[in-house]
Amino acid sequence: MLRCSGLVHLIHLTRVCRRGGGAGMRLGSSWRWQLSRAMRLTLRWCRPHRGGRGGGTKPWISGRFLDLWSYSKLLLKSLYFNSLTNSDTLLDCAFEPVYWIVDNVTRWFGVVFVTLVILLTTSVVVIVYLFVIPMILSTYPVYWIIWHLCCGHWLLVMVVFHYYKATTTSPGHPPKDNIHIPSVSICKKCISPKPARTHHCSICNMCVLKMDHHCPWLNNCVGHFNHRYFFCFCIYMTLGCIYCSISSRNMFMEAYNAIESYYQTPPPTETYTDTTAHKSIIFLWVLTSSVAVALGGLTLWHVILISRGETSVERHINCKETKRLKEQGKVFRNPFHHGRMNNLKILFGVEKQSHWVTRVLLPSSHPPSGDGIMWDCIFNRRGPMAI
Repeated sequence: MLRCSGLVHLIHLTRVCRRGGGAGMRLGSSWRWQLSRAMRLTLRWCRPHRGGRGGGTKPWISGRFLDLWSYSKLLLKSLYFNSLTNSDTLLDCAFEPVYWIVDNVTRWFGVVFVTLVILLTTSVVVIVYLFVIPMILSTYPVYWIIWHLCCGHWLLVMVVFHYYKATTTSPGHPPKDNIHIPSVSICKKCISPKPARTHHCSICNMCVLKMDHHCPWLNNCVGHFNHRYFFCFCIYMTLGCIYCSISSRNMFMEAYNAIESYYQTPPPTETYTDTTAHKSIIFLWVLTSSVAVALGGLTLWHVILISRGETSVERHINCKETKRLKEQGKVFRNPFHHGRMNNLKILFGVEKQSHWVTRVLLPSSHPPSGDGIMWDCIFNRRGPMAI
């Protein structure tokens, strides 16, 4: 208090001197006026800022920093789309260039992957017709010849049919002109109603009914209307690779031993046709065995998902929901799980026993059950439920 009163008294003296008319006072008025101005500014900065919570006081500097921090938070929150969004929207905006590059590269790679599948499948078929089938016809008994011809061509037809249908069939999209469809949320990208089990594909840039994933090997999304084609393609391609690998194992061992003998001294006298046949058989066996292992694991994973009534996207969502409800002492139940066998029947469209032959073991283009918008939930049923 003494310091403040002294400063005020000094300011008062400088004002009096500045108003005085003596010549001697004019010489010192300049620096005294500058000193009084600096003291006034210092007192203004140190003056307490009233208006805090509960009638308290807080320094003016800290108040300015708090106001600046509040304004910064308000500015960040203003970048959100609406009150239903969160900070993930800001991250999406920041990484939008990265997402755009990945999506476009994946879209172009889809064409390359489809071409690669066609070329590799064609090469396997050509090798089988040129080298494997002649060996079967010349050395195997009649019943084995009939078995190999029937089984091999049946697998080939099923693989080609389901791959063509999976790549050319639309997975299904919500109708944009109908705003009264049953929906559970609004898509932030399409700004349209999103029905249950529907998710937005950033590569296709549209919502997909019962989306499972975007498959670059199909250059198409796997959804409600082509999920069965994709799953059957995985099954029959795995079976076809296993069949080729087992059927050509003896030829592979002979070709491998023949290739090793090429490095002996002197090398064996092999014709160009024999050398090409040996290398083709090795290529056939390595390719089919590798695809059988890799695609077999993927097929087994989809069998587990389908038996649980889930898609690949729903698997991640259900795991998070199960963990969240477990912390609250509750148990999560998948509303689209109708029992393991019933889930398979729903996917394959099996309504009676004969459909296992006409719709599963033979090529069939029947549509799936339902429209992909309305779903039969177990919570809507009465009586005992198969879980």
